[in-house]
Amino acid sequence: MNLHLAQHHGMCFGVRDALRATYDAAHQEPVTLLGQLVHNPVVDAHLKTLGVRQGRLEELGSANTARVVFTAHGVANAQRGRWQQAGFAITDTTCPLVRKAHQALALLVQEGYHPVVIGQRDHVEVRGLTGDFPEASVVLETVDVLHLPAVARIGVIAQTTQPLDRVLELVAAIKQQQCGAEVRFIDTVCHPTKQRQTALEQLCQTCPVVIVIGGRNSNNTRQLTEKATRLGVRAHQVETPDDLRPEWFIGVRDVGITAGTSTLDETVTAVMERLCQITDD
Repeated sequence: MNLHLAQHHGMCFGVRDALRATYDAAHQEPVTLLGQLVHNPVVDAHLKTLGVRQGRLEELGSANTARVVFTAHGVANAQRGRWQQAGFAITDTTCPLVRKAHQALALLVQEGYHPVVIGQRDHVEVRGLTGDFPEASVVLETVDVLHLPAVARIGVIAQTTQPLDRVLELVAAIKQQQCGAEVRFIDTVCHPTKQRQTALEQLCQTCPVVIVIGGRNSNNTRQLTEKATRLGVRAHQVETPDDLRPEWFIGVRDVGITAGTSTLDETVTAVMERLCQITDD
């Protein structure tokens, strides 16, 4: 069995910076993390060993440390202000590319566009994006476009981990549905997401089976799995090497491996090692 690792895979710079900032803060003083730093259970377990406590962004009373940590997914300015006014010291690990999405949405609103976010309504990143703009519409499926208000100007951004091809399909659907409106789209899908999607497409050309490594509640990891399936290969998403099943590879000659942007390098290495053991067996 030949193993093919995607050219672009695994942890992005935003996640790496968020981990480093949280580790540094936790080594200096007790901290409370307001949510899941990144969508990865392996990271969650490691943070617990550092004594990082868990709180809720929506509840000031959930933190019993002087310092709190905002996750890489970002927060609304209103939420940031609440914690600052309450006297907490803040370590903000918001990904710079998520910050750009916040800035793009704010710009569209400032210029008079009705804000539309393409993404998962309940995802923490989307909640952060729309938190300061309660009038914003969120769309994820074509049917959602039918419920957009009839307005003269529509400004569209996307959750940073959405597949670009799907985003562009929805932008086209918005333009078709709102044919009398001016529709302005600012591409906020992050570059690491685009790289990993493109690298996956290359894997799927030669590998009938693809292993996608990452947290089950990670949107970009799930999107890799779903895209591989759409491209006609058998895709299996795993969080750790223990999730691998030897029967997946019976009669398989080439196996592709990729990983979501919140997946640790150590996890990718461990999965590769287990795949080598399965090959030897």
